[in-house]
Amino acid sequence: MKIGVLTVSDRAFRGEYEDKGGPAIIEWLKNAVTNSFEVKTSILPDEQFEIENLLKNWCDEDDMALILTTGGTGPAPRDVTPDATIAIADKVMDGFGERMRQISLKYVPTAILSRQVGAIRNKTVIINLPGQPKSIKETLDELFEAVPYCVELVSGNIIETNPLIVKAFRPKKS
Repeated sequence: MKIGVLTVSDRAFRGEYEDKGGPAIIEWLKNAVTNSFEVKTSILPDEQFEIENLLKNWCDEDDMALILTTGGTGPAPRDVTPDATIAIADKVMDGFGERMRQISLKYVPTAILSRQVGAIRNKTVIINLPGQPKSIKETLDELFEAVPYCVELVSGNIIETNPLIVKAFRPKKS
């Protein structure tokens, strides 16, 4: 199973800022996901066309089951990650964005400024996470319980999790 981790940041792309978001996602996945997976990473500037092209390539050519992005989800003019995600999506999964804001509102009132989204393109689930490592962990600790079942429905890939970190929810089969 392949998972893409995309950091969107002008400064990190130019090497002026150390990417902490992408490594935080990877560290969380290594602790939470118990079955084997391959991670592909990239850092891009806040350029919608470049983000769209990479997402399309990862979904259409690289057969990613899941793509987690970090950065570029706020209201600033250069924050275009959700716009790029929606532009290439077959389906927008509104519940992911709603849930991420709900989680973040427990910690900061500015969570209402977030434009995070979840989407599906072909057989790939794409989720736009916050940019800060602490926020990434807080979000994934709660949000990820729904991700394995979504990935399974979309691509057939099975994600098993460490229940001490997050318990994957799957409906009981009748």
